[in-house]
Amino acid sequence: TSLAKALNVAFSGGAVMGLSVVGLGIIGSIWAGRYASEGILAASWNRSPKHDLNLKQTDLANCAKVAKVLHICVYDADSVRSVLNQLLPHLKDKHVIIQSSTIDGTSAAEFHSQVTATGARYLEAPFTGSKPAAEQGKTIFYLGGEADLVFEVEPILEKVSVTRFHVGTLEQATVMKLAMNLQISGISQALCEALTLARGAEIDDDRFFEVMKVNAAWSGLAELKEPKLRSSDYNPQFSIKNLHKDMRLAKLIAQGELPQLERSIDCLAAAEEAGYANEDFISLIRMLEK
Repeated sequence: TSLAKALNVAFSGGAVMGLSVVGLGIIGSIWAGRYASEGILAASWNRSPKHDLNLKQTDLANCAKVAKVLHICVYDADSVRSVLNQLLPHLKDKHVIIQSSTIDGTSAAEFHSQVTATGARYLEAPFTGSKPAAEQGKTIFYLGGEADLVFEVEPILEKVSVTRFHVGTLEQATVMKLAMNLQISGISQALCEALTLARGAEIDDDRFFEVMKVNAAWSGLAELKEPKLRSSDYNPQFSIKNLHKDMRLAKLIAQGELPQLERSIDCLAAAEEAGYANEDFISLIRMLEK
């Protein structure tokens, strides 16, 4: 395929053996499918095998054996640490780790040190874009690491994303992801409150969204969530649990008080405690309906 040819150019030090995806959650499984369609998916792994996915699933040792690039997308820093503890004995100088889980800068530096000690290379690559964006290849990456490595992985990441920003250092990439998600969290809460306010005055949803679309407050997030809000569809594109985790992480690294962040954490915590942890984060509106 064209991507395989591009990889042969980008990784010019030897034969390309393909790519393994580590973590087959909502996003990882979509990426694995896209890589498979490009003919470069050598293997995949998930902590609990997902037999409903038509993907070659194997253990982590074999993922490293059959692939040159390992793209990690798991829940948090502890999950990455667990994965790397199993991968490190199998890493060699041929390997590249692309780490796309949402973590903090201190953990990213730790993982970079561990990986590079084996001779392998490490790129921090958090992203934004929920399930629909991943399905359309429209996720956005915030890359932290060496410029030459960013250039080399471009032919890979362009197949699962629409834009890639080289933000700077590992830490800067992790902070950029959390800064973007803080805005998503705050905008979501405001959207849910505004719609609840309008519904309370018996303004129907058609009129509300018609007016909002010509208001300065209209956003890409509103466009994404309008169908779900209209139909009370809470199937997860990105869950309450995950957004809550990211906001707690943002609080840990914040310098000074961020009132909106505190408010977001409170709202997400309440929704999780109410039993909505695995629902889409737009189910924040269910707390207002109560």
